[in-house]
Amino acid sequence: MSESSQFSLLSQRRFAPFFGTQFLGALNDNIFRNGLVILITFKGVRVLGMDHTVLANVAAFLFILPFFLFSATAGQLADKYEKSMLMRRIKLLEIGLMSLAAIALLSRQYELLLFVLFLMGCQSTLFGPVKYAYLPQKLHSDELIGGNALVESGTYVAIIVGLIVGVETVDFESGHQTFLAVVLVAVSCIGYLTSRQIPKTEAVDPKLRINWNTWKETWHIISFAREEKSVFLSILGISWFWFFGSALTIQVPAYTADILNGNESVVTSLLVAFAVGVGLGSLLCERMSGHRIELGLVPFGSIGMSLFLVDLYFAQPETAATTVASVSEFLGRASSWRILVDLALLGAFGGFYSVPLYALIQKRSDRKHLSRIIAANNIINSLLMVAAAIISIVILKSGFSIPELFVFIAVMNALVAIYIYSLLPEFLMRFMAWLIINVFYRIRPIGLENIPNKGPAVVVCNHVSFIDPIILGGSVARPMRFVMNYKIFKMPFLSFIFRNAKAIPIASRAEDEDLMNAAFEKVDAELAAGNIVCIFPEGGLTTDGEVQRFRPGIEKIIARRPVPVIPVALGRLWGSWFSRRKQGGIRKIPGRLFARVPIVFGEPVAPADVTAERLELLVRTLREELR
Repeated sequence: MSESSQFSLLSQRRFAPFFGTQFLGALNDNIFRNGLVILITFKGVRVLGMDHTVLANVAAFLFILPFFLFSATAGQLADKYEKSMLMRRIKLLEIGLMSLAAIALLSRQYELLLFVLFLMGCQSTLFGPVKYAYLPQKLHSDELIGGNALVESGTYVAIIVGLIVGVETVDFESGHQTFLAVVLVAVSCIGYLTSRQIPKTEAVDPKLRINWNTWKETWHIISFAREEKSVFLSILGISWFWFFGSALTIQVPAYTADILNGNESVVTSLLVAFAVGVGLGSLLCERMSGHRIELGLVPFGSIGMSLFLVDLYFAQPETAATTVASVSEFLGRASSWRILVDLALLGAFGGFYSVPLYALIQKRSDRKHLSRIIAANNIINSLLMVAAAIISIVILKSGFSIPELFVFIAVMNALVAIYIYSLLPEFLMRFMAWLIINVFYRIRPIGLENIPNKGPAVVVCNHVSFIDPIILGGSVARPMRFVMNYKIFKMPFLSFIFRNAKAIPIASRAEDEDLMNAAFEKVDAELAAGNIVCIFPEGGLTTDGEVQRFRPGIEKIIARRPVPVIPVALGRLWGSWFSRRKQGGIRKIPGRLFARVPIVFGEPVAPADVTAERLELLVRTLREELR
């Protein structure tokens, strides 16, 4: 596992030119879109009889629509052709579109600007599958979180800069947008030059025959995404994030004008706060997840998103009585800092939510179909973003205020989160594990590279506390199936966790022979399916902190299904709140909270060398004196 910082990727040719290209593309999108929205909102522009409140949502709809219409074709192209060549051609298309936008700006043809916005959506549709499919071809598995975090944070830095440039380049006095037009063309040209440095990236399916029937291919690529349940639910989760973010950010100009009674500079400050939050949250993901794809951050993110959006309502529920003409005047109000903090934290928790989901899709998808799966993600994203624009229009036209719309979205976010986590409890289980190992203890895994990236294996570990499965499961990226004493399996609260984690209860022959035999059958089925199974061969929790004698059940498992066995030792958990006392009962007073807990993963033992005695000795050796 690489322990180098994610920022080291910015000095490497396999990542830096790609990062620069996508950054400049996102920058130009935001300069153009925000410049257009500011013109519409604060210049009183009306197009086809629509005012600024409706036009902001219509503009968002036009940019998003191509993702639904053309993502199926874009995904096929990204899988069929070499990616650096595709990125160069897409950037050439951007130069042409920005030239057309410059003409429309100089001639004040606002209807043409809306059409260019639609075409920019088409260009972004082509770039999306190439962008996210490029990363897993050039980055190692343990670099995916860092790489995605940089892309996500870079995108939001581009949003910040795009906001500032988009606002500052709009000429409110003369109405001639020469400077804005020049900037758009110049950034697109620089982006093309950057794309020429992207290293060659081979096509993953060069023999693919392009199906130009968009509707048929759309259903086809969605079927690819549905092959792996966790991938498809991650796509739904990301799509919901885009619904949430779109419904929030689309309203910011109107929220500023109608509720905060502010000007375009206040719009910029609000969107900058949100963008900075997303960027920082994304960058923190690598540190908080320890270079791994940590799904526990996803529920953590969704909780924060709802809480701070509700708080945004309470920060400013009614229209401000006085007008502000500058950011400094805005910050002089009592509620303004609260609004900015809410938006920044909304962004940060959005970063915690989205980055692990993108990395999970890239890791668990079939590489041959990855671009098309990303395209499926874009299609569903676009549907949800269009829905966000439509629902926002309907709610606002029904007489509700923008702050009341925020509360509605927050409630919807909570309901969607509950639904997704009920379908895939792995997210919730990882969240609970992440909380325990990051709040109660300081977990220090050693030797995680000994856990195979794929294929079946058995993990054997000493049993010190009731939460050993949670700690082990939270430390290993792959899902693990735990075999545990049926009495622990049935413990209140923990039983919910263990059941949803697909733990396997077991009893001794004397207690329940049928349950014992059923447990061995389930273990064999899990190994046959290529999963990792963890057992505690001592048969129960230690009452004195020492490693007890390993029972021979492990030999029976390996005799039936020869797979590698990884010995693991837990240290410094004896005496903790969740361990047993010498008398046998659970401790009632918290102990060893925030302790540094080492988890040592030994080298795999070949099936032919597996005996209970050998594994016990290996675990004792790995644990050393760390009782």
